[in-house]
Amino acid sequence: MGHELSGNEQGWWIVSHNGKLWLPDGALPRGTAAQYSLQGANGVQIGEWEQSAVWLVRQARPRDMGSVRQLIDEDAGLFQLAGKGVQLAEFYRSHRFCGYCGHPMRISRKEWACLCDHCHERYYPQIAPCIIVAIRRGDEILLARHQRHRGEIYTVLAGFAEVGETIEQTVVREVMEETQIQVTNVRYVTSQPWPFPHSLMMAFTADYAAGDIKIQLSELADAGWFRYDALPLLPPPGTVARRLIEDTVAVCRALNETADAHATIPSDQQGID
Repeated sequence: MGHELSGNEQGWWIVSHNGKLWLPDGALPRGTAAQYSLQGANGVQIGEWEQSAVWLVRQARPRDMGSVRQLIDEDAGLFQLAGKGVQLAEFYRSHRFCGYCGHPMRISRKEWACLCDHCHERYYPQIAPCIIVAIRRGDEILLARHQRHRGEIYTVLAGFAEVGETIEQTVVREVMEETQIQVTNVRYVTSQPWPFPHSLMMAFTADYAAGDIKIQLSELADAGWFRYDALPLLPPPGTVARRLIEDTVAVCRALNETADAHATIPSDQQGID
């Protein structure tokens, strides 16, 4: 798939190797292939952004190789295309040989797949489904600081689906495993491709049902209930975690405003149409 670049091709350039992304000056390069010395490399168009082609080139650069996370503040569409490029590059790198017969693989010219001409096995990029959930208790939200995250950021709970369970069951199990909290009223909100390394985040909200927090130390450094107007340091905008938190905060605020408005009505007039 793709072709040898002449140098005249124009667009955005996702130059990726070993899960890293080339970010000269901290940004995704945009221009001609020749401008970035990419002529002669193999390139494949994987999409369009702002009426310009988005190209994937699997190549290492001696400097300025960074993480897709550096683009998280960009528009969601561009971030997703960059993540797609990095995931495809890693898929091709890890499928040079067939896992069944060991023979060399080739890249399909028709789809995102690798083919084995010896045993005729066909491989597609694997996506790991995972959940992320915001849990509300009255005017509070459950937030946690994860062991794998640097800094003091608190976020909502997340985890990978296991074989043989529904996504809703994953929500209940992950929350119980990490905090010993029981939840109810699990509701789907949205999804987000998450290229770290190849996940699809499915976002939910849920309500507290029972239990006291007891954290799973292998996963969490801390967890607690935070009032909606007294939150700790949060994930950056553009992440599905931040959206869940903001949606839950909006619900808490609306419920509090309704309660305050109701409290201002004289008791002898409450309940009167």
